[in-house]
Amino acid sequence: MYFTLFICFVIFQRLLELVVARRNESWARAQGAEEFGKAHYPFIVALHTAFIISMIAEYFYLGGEFSLFMLIIFLLLISLKIWTIGSLGKYWNTKILRIPNSAFVRKGPYKMFKHPNYFIVICEIIVIPLVFHLYATAIVFSLLNAVMLTVRIREEERVWGV
Repeated sequence: MYFTLFICFVIFQRLLELVVARRNESWARAQGAEEFGKAHYPFIVALHTAFIISMIAEYFYLGGEFSLFMLIIFLLLISLKIWTIGSLGKYWNTKILRIPNSAFVRKGPYKMFKHPNYFIVICEIIVIPLVFHLYATAIVFSLLNAVMLTVRIREEERVWGV
């Protein structure tokens, strides 16, 4: 039962992020935003979808014990993510959108890190499965995510010139 509640929460959180991203995308496009990284974006969506499916499959085939410690770490990551998304405001998105004459945001966690959102995603890909000791998902998707973020960050830095 705990796993079902947890995975439903994770799915709800991801869907809520997509709602925010779509709203922000509409605003950005109204400001004349251009999208970059279109070729790799479907792979990001597929990776995150497969991540959820993998956790469900691993849990139901191999089982998994609940870890309160990892749940607390996950909740801390959510707090950091809210701060990060809030710092970007309407500029936060799951896509790479560049509004003409806009500058790279340097407030909130962006004062300290170049890519705090990606750091949080890296941590989430590890921590979320470990809430139920789903080690295979944590390892496999950490590696896949590393490959994906290499492509993504390279493209984003090219676009922003940072």
